[in-house]
Amino acid sequence: MLGPLKLMMTQGDYMTDNNIIRSSPLDIRFDRGRHWRAKIGFVVLAMEQTIEEDVFRLVPDGVGVHFSRVRMANAVTVDTLEAVGSELAGAAALILPDEKLDVVCYACTSGSIVLGEKGVATELNKGAPNAIATSLITGVIHALEAFKVRQIVVGTPYIDEINLMEKEYLEDRGFDVLDIEGLNITHDADMVKVTPDFIKEFAVSIDRPDAEAIFISCGALRSIDVVDKIEEMVRKPVIVSNQAMIWETLRLAGIKDIIDGYGSLLRKF
Repeated sequence: MLGPLKLMMTQGDYMTDNNIIRSSPLDIRFDRGRHWRAKIGFVVLAMEQTIEEDVFRLVPDGVGVHFSRVRMANAVTVDTLEAVGSELAGAAALILPDEKLDVVCYACTSGSIVLGEKGVATELNKGAPNAIATSLITGVIHALEAFKVRQIVVGTPYIDEINLMEKEYLEDRGFDVLDIEGLNITHDADMVKVTPDFIKEFAVSIDRPDAEAIFISCGALRSIDVVDKIEEMVRKPVIVSNQAMIWETLRLAGIKDIIDGYGSLLRKF
């Protein structure tokens, strides 16, 4: 058994009772690492089970995605979403603290509505001051604006307390919400189990002729699995939360890659 470390002889030489360790100098080759194009940070809810996988699926090579979590009760209500606000700065600060993030995003649709985009950005930049701060709802709004649509229908998994806030928030941003329909699911653990086929049927069921686009809200839903199919059926733009968030964060980071198979948003803009 080796004895305790007793003496540092020269830089790189370490001696114990029985051995001297001396590493040979090498001409080390460095490159720009795996994430040479951009580094994007996401703050997700503690119980989140969908967003990370969706992000990894959609981001192109060379883009690093890094995550931190905030505590929240599993029940999704206005009160529990509001309580997250004080956690955002600390969570953002834990994402690559010794490296520069290009973009940092709060990955919760209803949460960013309850806290407001400006409030979210302020808290995120306390923890990651050199990153462009954004939120999931910001990505949705910019995606809808990219299609130049105003009249929309919205589907959510939420209770009506949150649906009312979402409707008013989108209307304050200039959209005409013709209808908003929720599934009245309280727990995030149940939202992640809603089948993609049901999401597709739900989206089609809320469509109406005067709607210029459909928005399916919530990062917990597996909506990216069927967004292309929904667009084929309704023949109009369909925005889903994680698709819009990934599009927004990539574009803010200067990544303009076309990504096929997940709706026209990622193909066209």
